[in-house]
Amino acid sequence: MRKVFLLFTLYLSILTVSAQTETSDSLTVGQMSDLGIHFTNDNKIELLMSGREKFERLFEDIRQAKQSVHLEYFNFRNDSIASLLFDILREKRKEGVEVRAAFDGFGNDSNNQPLKKSHLKSLHADSINIREFDPIRFPWVNHIWPRDHRKIVIIDGRIGYTGGMNVADYYIVGTEQVGEWRDMHCRIEGPAVNDLQAIFARFWKKLGKEDLSAPRYYQGTCAGNKMIGIVNREPNVSNEIMRRLYVQALDNAKDSVKIVNPYFVPTPSVMKALKRCAERGVKLDIIMSAKYDVPLTPDAVYYNMRKLIKRGANIWRYRLGFHHSKIMMVDGKFCTVGSTNLDARSLRFDYEINALVIDPETTAKLDAKFIEDTKLCDLVTMEEWKKSRTTWQRFCGWFGHLLTPFL
Repeated sequence: MRKVFLLFTLYLSILTVSAQTETSDSLTVGQMSDLGIHFTNDNKIELLMSGREKFERLFEDIRQAKQSVHLEYFNFRNDSIASLLFDILREKRKEGVEVRAAFDGFGNDSNNQPLKKSHLKSLHADSINIREFDPIRFPWVNHIWPRDHRKIVIIDGRIGYTGGMNVADYYIVGTEQVGEWRDMHCRIEGPAVNDLQAIFARFWKKLGKEDLSAPRYYQGTCAGNKMIGIVNREPNVSNEIMRRLYVQALDNAKDSVKIVNPYFVPTPSVMKALKRCAERGVKLDIIMSAKYDVPLTPDAVYYNMRKLIKRGANIWRYRLGFHHSKIMMVDGKFCTVGSTNLDARSLRFDYEINALVIDPETTAKLDAKFIEDTKLCDLVTMEEWKKSRTTWQRFCGWFGHLLTPFL
């Protein structure tokens, strides 16, 4: 009996050591796999650190397309970049390339340079199959949630793009309101592209009942050595997936977490995970923006940042304008790039998509870019927060905090 007890004790100790030594990336992969996330190996990923890099690379790939180009965006702004894109797509249609594009009705109407009926009519006349998701119609309140906030491009079924950028020239030239408009995107080759295609195909069928299951649309094969999981938030299908991603990644972190996210008004579960992360000594660094494009948001962001500063987090305020990127790096081991804002709209309501990249090399590149960006930031301390925030701004932050479930 004593031998049995000793063996059982040894077994428990082995399990404990194993649990303690399990890394944040392996824990996260296991947990996200249990939630239904499909991870694939043999991928290649290219980080696109600016709007200029993204559009130059994207347009180059589209010009080389032989079979199909599929695009899904929150909006196509009626400006020089969208005009160039549509001109390229017209040329590809003349070559026989299939073109399908989808955009969100609210995303278009809330844009200060929306696509109009005349633009859509012209595109359809040139055989560009472009469809609007959930057009805004009376009574308008019925169309507030959910919206399609994803950014996906698939070319010939073998090259995929996703990230934080819509189709707009302000990602290159900025805006008068906020100045420089920073964002990031990624280009993927490999089997993960098949997951992007499947997501687009399901959405396209919802819009037009056209089936895109033919093998020619799924050409993602071995292209590199990166593990990628495509995390897709779809209303009524995977409602909690993004919240679980952030909560589990933060709870698994052991050394460091770096975050850039523009509308930083997290839901309670994510905010609690951020607090736990900082309180247990993980080095938590977050970049916020100096300027915002949505009223009340900056006050709510400052309100949340104050809570994290008190718990030891480093909060960096980007001086040059609006940092619209949506990235997170954990322990130098894995990272995520996507469309998801850390607010209730993205985490609870909208269609969103993130690439979860389990790769130290890719994560190191984003870490290095983050550190480079902090040189263009001011560190927000409690003393600076108290001096810079007026009583009215503090009240607005508290009031905005109450609206967190709807922001």
